[in-house]
Amino acid sequence: MAGKRSPARNARPLNARDAALQALQAVFFSERPLFEALERHISHAGLAPRDTAFARAIVMTVLRQLGEIDAVIATFLREPLPVRSGPAELILRMACAELVYLGVPPHAAVSSAVDIATRDSRARHFKGLINAVARRIGAEGQSVASTLDHEQLSMPPWAWDLLVEQHGEETARAIARAHLAEPPLDISVARDAGHWATVLHAERLPTGTLRRATGGRIEDLPGFTEGAWWVQDAAAALPARLLGDVRGRSVIDLCAAPGGKTAQLAAAGATVTAIDLDAARMDRVRENAERLGLEMNCVVADARLWQPAEHADAVLLDAPCSATGTVRRHPEILWRKDRSDLLAQAGLQHDLIRAASRMVRPGGLLVYCVCSLSRDEGEEIVDAFLRDTPDFVREPVRSDDVGGEATFLTAAGDLRTLPCHWADRGGMDGFFASRLRRNAGP
Repeated sequence: MAGKRSPARNARPLNARDAALQALQAVFFSERPLFEALERHISHAGLAPRDTAFARAIVMTVLRQLGEIDAVIATFLREPLPVRSGPAELILRMACAELVYLGVPPHAAVSSAVDIATRDSRARHFKGLINAVARRIGAEGQSVASTLDHEQLSMPPWAWDLLVEQHGEETARAIARAHLAEPPLDISVARDAGHWATVLHAERLPTGTLRRATGGRIEDLPGFTEGAWWVQDAAAALPARLLGDVRGRSVIDLCAAPGGKTAQLAAAGATVTAIDLDAARMDRVRENAERLGLEMNCVVADARLWQPAEHADAVLLDAPCSATGTVRRHPEILWRKDRSDLLAQAGLQHDLIRAASRMVRPGGLLVYCVCSLSRDEGEEIVDAFLRDTPDFVREPVRSDDVGGEATFLTAAGDLRTLPCHWADRGGMDGFFASRLRRNAGP
C-alpha cells in the first residue's frame, strides 16, 4: 500500500473520477473505512446514478485488483513515484483500472487522468509521466495483465503466504477468486422468511439467510423501514445459531456492535444484554433495535471488566480481530495489515474469552467467534483457553446446527467458513466459531 500522505484539499467532486479519487484518498491517506469513504465521497457527491455507479466501480476495482494493478504499472514505470507526488499514484491506479479491467476507451481514460493530475497542486508536476505511462497501459496493459498470477497478486505477500500455510494453495486460490467477486446482499429476518424471500426476490439459503443480488439503496427495499429484516452476511449469522434454542434464556452478547447477532438473539426470544466499548457503535445497535422493534439491554462497557449481576445461560463473544474474513466486502483490509497485526490482537482475545467464561452459569454455553481466516485468532485462542480452563469443554458443532453444511466444520468440531464456500451461490465471509460448555459441577 502507498505510504501515508496528506490528501490535497480539493473542491467538491465535479464528476465520477473526482469522487472516486477522493474516496481512494480517504482510504489510502486517511485510513478511513471503505464503507465510510464510499458514503461520504460518492453516495453524497450529488452525482447522477450512472456516475455514482462508475465512481464506485473505479474504487472497488482499484482495491480488489490492487496487487495486479501495481504490477502492471511497474512494468512501465522505472521507479516508484515519490511521496511528494501526492495522489499521482492513485490517479495512475485509477487509469489502469479503467483501461485494463473496466473497458474504458484509452483516449477517455488517459485524458481524464491527465486532467485530474493537472488540477492537483502536487500531481500536476507528474502529469507528463502519468500521460506517458497511462498511454502505454492503454496499448499494452491487458497483454501484461494476462501473464500475471491473478490470484496470488490479489492480496499482499504476507496474506498469500498465511493462507497457503494454513489452508493449502488450492484453497488459497479459491479464496482469492472469491475475494475478486462482488458479494451478494445477505439478509436476516425475524420471522416469515418465506414471505420475505418472495417479496425481496431472494434465495433462501440452507442456513436460513436470504440472499439477493446487490443493487439499489438498501433503505428502499421492501420491509427495511418496517424493521422486517437487517443486513448480515450468511457466515456472520451462524455463531448465534450455535447457542441453540434461546427462547426465554439470558444471553450476553459481548463486543456486540453493529448488532446483527444481538438482533438474531432478541428475535429468537432471548433476554439479551449487549456489551460494547464504543459508545457511538452502541448507538447504532440501539437505533437498529428500535427500527426492528426488538428489546435488548445495551451497555457501554469494557467486556474485560464488566460483570453481570447474575451468570447468564449463554455468552456470545465476537472478539475484535483482523477481519481478514471480510475482504469480499472490505478489500482494503489486507493492504493495511501484516502478520504482526494478527498476533497483536492475541492478548486481547485471550483476555476477552477468559472474561466471557466468568459470565457463564455452570452448565451454560460460551461461543467464541472471529471473522478471521487465521488460526492465530481462532483455533489457537480456543485451544489455549481450554488448556488453561478445565471447567470448560468443547461441544462439537453438528452439521444440522449449520443447515447441514458439513464442509463448514473442522475435524475438532469447530465452525470454519471460508469465502470460497458456496462459490456457486456467491461465496460467504470467513468466520471461525467454537462452542464451549461449562461443566455443571457436582
